[in-house]
Amino acid sequence: MSDDVQAATEVNDLLENYNIQAIIGPQKSSQAVFVSALGNKYHVPIISFTATSTSLSSRGLTYFVRATANDSAQVNSIASIIKTYGWKEVVLIYVDNDYGRGIIPHLVDVLEGIDAHVPYRSAIDQLATSEQITQELYKLITMQTRVFVVHMSSSLGSLFFTKAKEIGMMGKGFVWIITDGLAHLIDSLNPSVKEAMNGALGVECYVPKSKELENFTARWYLRSRNDHPNDPTLTLSIFGLWSYDTIWAVAQAAEKTKVIGTKFQRPPALKNSTSLETLENSRNGLAVLKSILQSKFKGLSGYFDLSDGELQVSMFQITNVVGKSHRVIGFWNAKNGISQELDQRKSNTTHWSTKHDLNIVIWPGETTKVPRGWEIPTNGKKLQVGIIIGGGYPKYIDADEDSLTGVVKASGLAIDVFEEAVKRLPYALPYEYIVFNTTENVSSSYDDFVNQVYLKNYDVAVGDVTIRYNRSLYVDFTLPYTESGIAMVVPAKESINKNTWIFLKPLSPGMWFGTIILFIYTGIVIWLLEFLGNNKNVHGPIPRQIATVIYFSLFEEKEKMKRLISRMVLVIWLFFLLVLKSSYTASLTSMLTVQQLHPTVTNVEELLKTGECVGYARGSYIKGLLEELGFDTSKIKPYESTEAYHSALSRGSENGGVAAVVDEIPYLKLFLAEHCKGYTMVGPIYKAAGFGYALQKGSPIIGDISQAILNITGGDTIIQIEKKWGPSLQLELPQLLLLRLP
Repeated sequence: MSDDVQAATEVNDLLENYNIQAIIGPQKSSQAVFVSALGNKYHVPIISFTATSTSLSSRGLTYFVRATANDSAQVNSIASIIKTYGWKEVVLIYVDNDYGRGIIPHLVDVLEGIDAHVPYRSAIDQLATSEQITQELYKLITMQTRVFVVHMSSSLGSLFFTKAKEIGMMGKGFVWIITDGLAHLIDSLNPSVKEAMNGALGVECYVPKSKELENFTARWYLRSRNDHPNDPTLTLSIFGLWSYDTIWAVAQAAEKTKVIGTKFQRPPALKNSTSLETLENSRNGLAVLKSILQSKFKGLSGYFDLSDGELQVSMFQITNVVGKSHRVIGFWNAKNGISQELDQRKSNTTHWSTKHDLNIVIWPGETTKVPRGWEIPTNGKKLQVGIIIGGGYPKYIDADEDSLTGVVKASGLAIDVFEEAVKRLPYALPYEYIVFNTTENVSSSYDDFVNQVYLKNYDVAVGDVTIRYNRSLYVDFTLPYTESGIAMVVPAKESINKNTWIFLKPLSPGMWFGTIILFIYTGIVIWLLEFLGNNKNVHGPIPRQIATVIYFSLFEEKEKMKRLISRMVLVIWLFFLLVLKSSYTASLTSMLTVQQLHPTVTNVEELLKTGECVGYARGSYIKGLLEELGFDTSKIKPYESTEAYHSALSRGSENGGVAAVVDEIPYLKLFLAEHCKGYTMVGPIYKAAGFGYALQKGSPIIGDISQAILNITGGDTIIQIEKKWGPSLQLELPQLLLLRLP
């Protein structure tokens, strides 16, 4: 019966007037809830092969047996499809009843597990008219998301897809995934409906091929064509196979428990009553239920196992609607995930595939190009791009707003990289700038700016925004477009070393000591070799022999040295002297002519120990970092520009200024480029991820923007952009450090 009340009336009649020990049915999940409650009360097993709602459970309804797949069993396969193609947002469309609502919590949970978000849920009334469905579809088409999961009955689904086709939502760029309740019945739908569904993907329980299934299918078609010759949509679905296997399971249970005669007895005094309250419990019901739950056999639908109170399904096939039929493009099971071929031996370590492990799909619009899953609607608003100004570094980002038109014109390195990245996207991305001015509110910070993205006031936050862990908790960042890190700029003492003993400094004490030892050792070796060779020049008083050793170490004369081996030793020694002399001369010349930079502070610990004041950029997260390092709040001073840095460093900590400025390396590069005299950089003292752009969590464009940034920073484009905004931006940290080395 199609009506819940009529179904309940039929159950009432069965319980009162027939010797029933089990009921096969009902068809709908909403009917099953009430009917199963009656089965629980009178201990009559209720077996359904079509009620798939997750709200039905054998735990709460002991005498209910689901001889079909639970709707929640397919959610992982749907999530695997979405993960495979990298879609980040999904709209759920479902019929607004127990059947439709039951799967939604499970589907949302598994999608969140793969970092796919559900921005909208479309609940459609089961009695919705064509106008109501069209109105809802127009709402969906104005949204950005183009990936839809449809969970509804075949009758409502037919009307829904027909209307979707009419308004142009079955064209290029759209993705439709239908659940098994509708996918199993595609062959029984009207040809015009199947044509409207072209390009959709479906998830179906897998039915293994067998000789028994082929024979049964042939007999069933022959019989059905004889009985209904004028019905072109008559097909055998998996629900028919489950019904066949269900009959076998119940029949076997009846034979096993030897069910005979009536087991319902009505008290004599109430024999003419029609109230269900007068019935006693079925004395055979529990035995029949246990026997049904023990049913395990190879049926037409595959391995038929009802041991947990519902059919165990672990394999799904993924289909693609093409023309007036559908074809299998892959498989999914809990053990192996998605695969193109059915291979039971394959074993992956994860359920989620990151490759296109499916056969070629014909998507809506008859294209094989994978849809990116989102579009900027033609009648939608432009991308809202927030830009931060007032940070004191206009070379990175600055903006002017036209007082007449209100149009914001932005400039700076961060803007150039962003605009270049947008140009390289494979699609048009209209946007407009919105200014976030920190100078208007001195308490505003970069955290407040990024928070505007979380609050959905901006779609993208563009600027010199550092990628930080605490910010990534509520927004997503692109790949960084510049290197970063935190260092100090401190005053440097300039001097030319005029020490009298400067000639000793090119060589270290160890080198001086080693040279002298080697000098003496070489002289002794040569003297010993000549002495053993009976050279008359090495004989005589001891002072004379010492003089000979020194002479051998410094000079080579054929008259003095007779043996060839002695001359070879002397050549090695002279080569060493030549190298040492060249190095010594170069180092001494550098010390005498080049000014030396000596930082007044060499590390953070020194600042903490002496209690000096330090500066940072107002609104920056550096203040919190300095507090974590142990600086007193009164010793931390905010500044708004490089000129303010210069002024504070010039005064020094004793005169109301600071002993050092702590900031991110890209900013310090700019400062040193403008004030290269008298300052040097120390560090880096802390690591940072770099500057990036902040987008809303799950934004579908973040992957494309990051890929474009990677293309820019890996080529000549970033060099040209850096040249445009000053050579200081091209100076890497290692080069800066070399400037202060002696």
